[in-house]
Amino acid sequence: MKINEIKNKLVDKGLKVTPQRISILEAIIKLNNHPTAENIIDYIRKNQPNIATATVYKVLDALVENELIRKVKTDRDFMRYDAIMENHHHLYCSVSDRIEDYHDDELNDLLEKYFESKGIPDFKIEDIKLQIIGRFMKSKK
Repeated sequence: MKINEIKNKLVDKGLKVTPQRISILEAIIKLNNHPTAENIIDYIRKNQPNIATATVYKVLDALVENELIRKVKTDRDFMRYDAIMENHHHLYCSVSDRIEDYHDDELNDLLEKYFESKGIPDFKIEDIKLQIIGRFMKSKK
């Protein structure tokens, strides 16, 4: 994603365009591996060594609140971040803590129809996200 596209996303959400917001959103997109805040800080500090840790956390919170990124919690209770806002699920490796995106329209339809038919009383489903836990048999290169 280009810098202008990132700026437009921020403007569309009514957020002030700042170098910190651009850098952090760009880092999440470029890292493309559901990074932790620490991963993001390490990545950004290569070019901006003076960025404050608190600034990164504040920007992450603002990006989540404005639905530009999502939080993804792992079984080990690490908070990770995902810039893909389209409906998808996650494959989580219990050994390596690796997370991969899993897109499957058929699964989405199946889940929606299942819960529609069950009609959970006094509850309106807004979104369904699965975290499928297992082990990757081959390492990612």
